[in-house]
Amino acid sequence: MKQGFDDIISKVKECGMKTVAVSVAQDTEVLVAVKEAKKRGIANAILVGDEAKIREIAASIDMDLTGFEIIDEPDVIQASLKAVKLAHDGKADMYMKGIIDTKNFLKSVLDKEVGLRTGGVLSHVCVFEIPGIDQLLFLTDVAFMTYPTLEDKVNIIKNTLPVCKACGVDTPKIAPLAAVEVVNPKMPVTVEAAELTRMCEEGEITGCIIDGPLSLDLAIDPEAAKHKGATDRKIQGDADVLLFPDIHAGNLVYKAIVHMTDMKNGCILTGTKVPVILTSRSDTFETKVNSIALAAVVAEEMKKAQA
Repeated sequence: MKQGFDDIISKVKECGMKTVAVSVAQDTEVLVAVKEAKKRGIANAILVGDEAKIREIAASIDMDLTGFEIIDEPDVIQASLKAVKLAHDGKADMYMKGIIDTKNFLKSVLDKEVGLRTGGVLSHVCVFEIPGIDQLLFLTDVAFMTYPTLEDKVNIIKNTLPVCKACGVDTPKIAPLAAVEVVNPKMPVTVEAAELTRMCEEGEITGCIIDGPLSLDLAIDPEAAKHKGATDRKIQGDADVLLFPDIHAGNLVYKAIVHMTDMKNGCILTGTKVPVILTSRSDTFETKVNSIALAAVVAEEMKKAQA
């Protein structure tokens, strides 16, 4: 049976409401998403920012702030540090970007004293529910890591596995993508894809199935796999994770899906102490709510893993 964001939200309700710390919360779109997340039983929020502006915006969107904790901090940088410290100290289960530029938001994530560093690599995961594709698709990395090395790709895979598990995919099929599905020494991406496959087969990477290099059609279209005679592949149009060779390929595919299909999606930053919700100004209200739900189930998965 096809899984989707309704299932993810149902999982949140099973594990109980989480708390999200919002950095510089005086943003209409973010407050609308936070309001909806609480209404749906996904998450409470601690709103850090200019309290007067937060209350003004809340009144304009008919948002009852009863039950929301507000920490008044008009200074944007200080607000981001106070918000991230809540997640660092375990007072919030996830951390969300408000009306602050990405560079300064990430500085707070990486702050040595109050940030969310784990010593590992950070990477971005986007989860899509797309009509015509039977499984959720996990795209990585489409927004954060620019030109991942082989070692980076290993870390991206490791960061993505808890996200897959939190969404009900225990042993995800991971497709390291390339323009072709055969190894060509003149195309380093294909060589690295084959190396990732070997590492998985020999137990250096566990908890998943890796088959690469794979072209995009073989990764997501069973008919294409059949027509190309790819019956010996571990992935035959049923990949769960699309691992991109660089940010250009990932971002182009991400935007093509967003703007050309009737999809649902949610995105988080991983490799951090708690999930980080790094949505774009152009993301829809529904994407922001889905991202909060995604972060909530991943936060629960991380808590289970640490128990």
